Amino acid sequence: MEVDIFVPCFIDQVSPETAISMAGLLRKAGVDVDYNPKQTCCGQLAFNGGYLEETKAVAKKVMSIFKNNRYVVGPSASCTAFIRNHYPDLFDNSAYHLEARKLSKRTYEFTDFLVNVVKVTNFESEFHAKATIHDSCSALREYKLGNEPRLLLSKVKGLEIIEMEQGDVCCGFGGTFSVKHEAISTAMAEQKVENALKTGAEYIISTESSCLMHLQSYISKNNIPIKTIHIADLLIFNQKNQNYEKHKHAKD
Repeated sequence: MEVDIFVPCFIDQVSPETAISMAGLLRKAGVDVDYNPKQTCCGQLAFNGGYLEETKAVAKKVMSIFKNNRYVVGPSASCTAFIRNHYPDLFDNSAYHLEARKLSKRTYEFTDFLVNVVKVTNFESEFHAKATIHDSCSALREYKLGNEPRLLLSKVKGLEIIEMEQGDVCCGFGGTFSVKHEAISTAMAEQKVENALKTGAEYIISTESSCLMHLQSYISKNNIPIKTIHIADLLIFNQKNQNYEKHKHAKD
């Protein structure tokens, strides 16, 4: 099987190692990976800002890049859900409608793809730490992601998962929400981090890099003793007694 990987713009610019980790996991699962460097944004940012024509222009570019019949797999439920849920509506009753519907059905968040399409859940990962899970709003409510991340994490040797209070409550990022409503956004990040600290966890895990970017910014600014990590970066890790920071630096 060969798939196209979709790397969201914020991952490309802020945490490209996550895309590399995802590609590595797909290869370990026996999947051939193709990456088109011409890809950019899915259009969600413009859509949330009310710029429909600009959204359509970006979406048309995405459809032209992923115009074959392969699965499209991405490490962000937010972006994959946007393609799945909104592309058909954007191009309803237009020449692009059928193409948009086909792409929406072929687009997957990568943990969903691993568990339910290629049906591989154990990557012989080893990560000795206590961690808690942040379920992003987009993963739960837009993509409808289920227990797939926890199933994958349950196979990781040495990892102890401790669920936090209100794990499914928004972290406060929300794209432009964090810019327009900075005080509210910061307060929500503070509450999320406090709930994570109560568990005694060393890491906050999520499928959503934008949430982790937001939380890590708050953590770093306030020198809080906890770290964030994308599930792909954790699952690719399998070297005993080597800490994640050294692993991340080595990949950089």
